[in-house]
Amino acid sequence: MSEIIRVGIDTSKSVFQLHGVDAAEQPVLRKKLRRRDFLKFFEQLPPTKVGLEACGGSHHWGRELMRLGHEPKLLPAQHVKPYVRRNKNDRQDADAVCEAMSRPRMSFVRIKSAEEQAAQMLMAMRQRLIDYRTQLINTIRGHAAEFGLTAAKGPAHVEPLLARIAKDATVPKLAKDLFIMHGQEYDRLKLELREIETKLKAWHRESEMSRRLAEIDAIGPIGGCLLAIKVADPQAFRCGRDFAAWMGLTPKDHSTAGKMRFGVITRAGDETLRRTLVLGATAVIQQVNKGKARPSPWLRDLMARKPPKLVAVALANKVARIAWRLMVSGERYDAARAASFHATPTSKSSRPAAFASPWPPTTTPHANALTSRPRRRSLLLNCCTSNVNPPPGFRQDDDNNQSIFRASSGSMIGMPSRIG
Repeated sequence: MSEIIRVGIDTSKSVFQLHGVDAAEQPVLRKKLRRRDFLKFFEQLPPTKVGLEACGGSHHWGRELMRLGHEPKLLPAQHVKPYVRRNKNDRQDADAVCEAMSRPRMSFVRIKSAEEQAAQMLMAMRQRLIDYRTQLINTIRGHAAEFGLTAAKGPAHVEPLLARIAKDATVPKLAKDLFIMHGQEYDRLKLELREIETKLKAWHRESEMSRRLAEIDAIGPIGGCLLAIKVADPQAFRCGRDFAAWMGLTPKDHSTAGKMRFGVITRAGDETLRRTLVLGATAVIQQVNKGKARPSPWLRDLMARKPPKLVAVALANKVARIAWRLMVSGERYDAARAASFHATPTSKSSRPAAFASPWPPTTTPHANALTSRPRRRSLLLNCCTSNVNPPPGFRQDDDNNQSIFRASSGSMIGMPSRIG
């Protein structure tokens, strides 16, 4: 058999389909393995490049293959799909993985360590418990309403509602017993959630990157932990705008014939990470509306013209770019430095590290695409994410729009804004 230079693997729970090619790009290996035989086969194979679609289990196999001396590559599934030929099956999928990993412009996923996956599991478990707590609260409120007892939304109103049910003589004994069972389940859930958040606080204190990111406005400890856990390799992104696009915070582009057409945000990438940043940005806007925070000129003007949800997405985009800058540079977010930056605009070369990208952009696309007023709402959002000047009628503030003022957002997402 010729020397194998590359192997693509289609993985499943118990069956692994292999497709290998030689230096002439000709298939020389087509083999199906059971799970128990997978590592035994690669122990006998000379070191080579091995490609797998990125998923939860692929990180484990990547670590094992690396231990055997191979060079594993994890590919995003959406980047492999275009290389799948007709009649999809395991053999065609393995062929597609092998072909996709050979492309010079292909992007790969960094293999996570077991400790990083354990931290990600911690965040996932916290979210699952929160979702289950919401489900249980809604169940209690719904059954209580059947007996004429209502309560406001939120965990703070559950225990008073259960106390009212226990004292209400019109509620049957059987229903009271069932409510007691719901209450006991709710108490156990609170203890589990408290234990998980204790572990999360300890992980946050031990992670230097998470602590630095938590200092950014609209992020807090939860956002800092999520970014530190889920963004394993920030250097993989060319710039902060690519990072924001990876999170799905940029508009869909459907332009043609020189006409720029932008729609809603793509919502690509990790939903939990994107939701956390948008909620943090929403908290900043709420603090500004209450007069508890002083907004930047960019944020103040945007809030005066646009709906709050649109402003929150644009602000989340900016926060994502700032977070990327701090992750790759290793610097800390300096709120005082950012505030002084408003008073004295600086050049691009002396821009503070708290800001991720310059304004105005350096290049301008076709002017007629902006003067035709195509979906001004989407164009404004895109001004924060691509090299596009603002549509006519929107004022520029030069470099003065690059700061975000501090607001406490941690309480909104279940934790205080600072962890000691």
